[in-house]
Amino acid sequence: MYRQGDVLIVPVAEGDVPSGTDRLPQQPRDALGRLVLALGEVTGHAHAVVGPGTLARETGPFGASWLHLPDGGRVVHEEHAAIPLPKGWYRVVRQREYVPGAVRVVAD
Repeated sequence: MYRQGDVLIVPVAEGDVPSGTDRLPQQPRDALGRLVLALGEVTGHAHAVVGPGTLARETGPFGASWLHLPDGGRVVHEEHAAIPLPKGWYRVVRQREYVPGAVRVVAD
C-alpha cells in the first residue's frame, strides 16, 4: 500500500479488477502529461502519476479509481516526495471525512 497525503494507492491483482473497468470513463492527462489522482481545491497542487498508463474513474464523489501502470510509474506532488510504483493494477482511494450530517472527500 502507498499513501501520499489524502490519496491511498492499493495494489490489486489483475483478476481483482472489476469486469467492465475498461468501459469506465478514462481520465485524460493534464497539460503536463500526468494522470491526476486528486487535485487540491485550495492549493491547485495535484497528486499525479508520471509514466505510461491509464486511470479509469467510477462515477460519483466516492467512486473508486483504477490505475493501470504497464511499466510502473511515479506518484508526484508539489509538497511530497515522489513515490515509485511497480508495474501493475491499483485501486486509488481518496480519504473521506465526517462532518455533521454528511461524509465528504477530504479537500486539500
